[in-house]
Amino acid sequence: MAKNSDNGREREGYFKDRAGTDDARFHAVPHDEEGWAVKREGQDEPELTTDSKSEAVKEAQRMAEEAGTMAYIHDEDGQIEDQVNYSSR
Repeated sequence: MAKNSDNGREREGYFKDRAGTDDARFHAVPHDEEGWAVKREGQDEPELTTDSKSEAVKEAQRMAEEAGTMAYIHDEDGQIEDQVNYSSR
């Protein structure tokens, strides 16, 4: 169990280090009861909220491409199911 806790702290530190930088990535995540949001790493408030997962994915990808970073697509349980890297395009 300690290993999972250590991994969580390590991941949290990793995201904090990128927060507010050009390396911050965009995540399409479940939001509220039945909605979806696009969140930039390190920010509590979403960049966008919508009822549609497809709209959140589309916007996360657009924002990531514009910023030259990555978009992470989460499933309904919050687990990452896909990622798109725009940093080398």
